[in-house]
Amino acid sequence: LDLEHGGPSAYDSKELAHFVRAAATADVDLMARLPKGDPALVRRVLDAGVRTILLPRVETVEDVRPAVEAAHFELDGEVGDRGIGGERSSSWGAELSGEYTTAEDESVLVGAMIENETAVENLDELLSIPGLGFLFVGPAYLSVSLGHPMEKSHPAVEEAVESIRESALSAGMPIGRIAADGSDAKGAAENGYSILRIGGEISAVRSVIGDRLEEFSSE
Repeated sequence: LDLEHGGPSAYDSKELAHFVRAAATADVDLMARLPKGDPALVRRVLDAGVRTILLPRVETVEDVRPAVEAAHFELDGEVGDRGIGGERSSSWGAELSGEYTTAEDESVLVGAMIENETAVENLDELLSIPGLGFLFVGPAYLSVSLGHPMEKSHPAVEEAVESIRESALSAGMPIGRIAADGSDAKGAAENGYSILRIGGEISAVRSVIGDRLEEFSSE
């Protein structure tokens, strides 16, 4: 769910509940990209039933740590900043027990998008945040940040992406990226990427409809 660039308000937990129910029916685990790492927003989205959260436009530890703490009841041996609520995540209070907090901490993941030059410079510090679950490379905005807008194959951009990949794998941190198609995804997986978004619904529709319109126009 891209709640940064589109979709409903990330603060509208009732609207999010519709997506969570639909995903549960299809046996799909949702990942929600939030508009920001506001701790109150993180808690609200988790209470709605989303288990995996992606934080965009991070730059420093201070951009990430509060969100990670807000997603956990216990973190690195210390008390986290997650609250107890009677929402969907606890079956509206029916599952509130000592086991609930442990189960939640084991099922929730918070990831950070590395998509600007400052984040790349602070990568080692970001990788050291307790409880951070994964990284996701954002090459489009990274290209803008590096002064080469949408030139994702520019040497400077490719070098930055490769440094992110190498640092994450060296730290044992799962890393994700966007893959254009199945072949691209296979190559990415062979290079250590374990979280992949293969294309997108808009590009898929454009490709299918575009081909049909071209076929129609040529007749």
